[in-house]
Amino acid sequence: MPGPAAAQKRIALTFDDVPRGAGAFMSVEERGARLIAALDEAGVEQAAFFVNPGSLADPAVAGGETRIAAYVRAGHVIANHSFSHPALTDLSAAEYLANIDRAEEWLKRQPGHRPWFRFPFLNEGRDDKAKRDAVRAGLAQRGLANGYVTADASDWHIEALTLAAKAAGKPIDMDGLRDLYVESHVEAAEFNEALAIETVGHPIAQVMLLHETDIAALYVADLVAALKANGWTIITADAAYADPIAARAADVDVPSAQGTLTEAIAWEKGLPAPRWYERNDTRVLDALFAQRVLKEEAP
Repeated sequence: MPGPAAAQKRIALTFDDVPRGAGAFMSVEERGARLIAALDEAGVEQAAFFVNPGSLADPAVAGGETRIAAYVRAGHVIANHSFSHPALTDLSAAEYLANIDRAEEWLKRQPGHRPWFRFPFLNEGRDDKAKRDAVRAGLAQRGLANGYVTADASDWHIEALTLAAKAAGKPIDMDGLRDLYVESHVEAAEFNEALAIETVGHPIAQVMLLHETDIAALYVADLVAALKANGWTIITADAAYADPIAARAADVDVPSAQGTLTEAIAWEKGLPAPRWYERNDTRVLDALFAQRVLKEEAP
């Protein structure tokens, strides 16, 4: 007999744009070590790190190969996020696939490699369906599955706001930053689980989008604790991408392809907007960050 709905809430953690340069609070070496330790402390058996091998030549991410290898030694897996992080709308399908191939040449030689590709910016061609379909066909020919996302809280924007505040010399309330980060991601998971149930009639294995940031290194253990307190089970990326919903990533048809898989399926099914978590509107995050992290009064 299946358990209650709360017991079926499953989510995997994934990190994009690996390796990244330094953030607001620590060196890249310290961040990598702290992220590994935090995931271990939180009991995360396996997260997925989506890699841009082109970043390895950037002096700002010195030691990137070493950090990626450390993630794999800790039990995590790596996958393709393109070589240089282009938007599909800026390249031809052939150019885009060549960029993927260049990344895969490096990745397939590494331990922990998985045959998944995540679109930079979650941009799958927007309204250019011919380009979208050409890239989908190219991925299938290469044996690469879409490393889709189902839950997103725009942590990249929280990071950008933090970096800007630090550069401007503004005081940052670290408790407020932690609470905003954790709360936003738990809410995103809950929103997208409800959307999935409304759309396909049952829970799915959620895939959360995070980035390799100082904020993740500082607070991912708090995030996992909060998810577990809300009835979530943290699953491996392998388990998440084995969910039957993964098949829809290759054929879901919407007027403009960019964003989460849950949003796309809801749009295809005719559910009305909003089909996305509200804090993915960066204006909403801007106001919350100013109020809760910078302690600035609303205008």
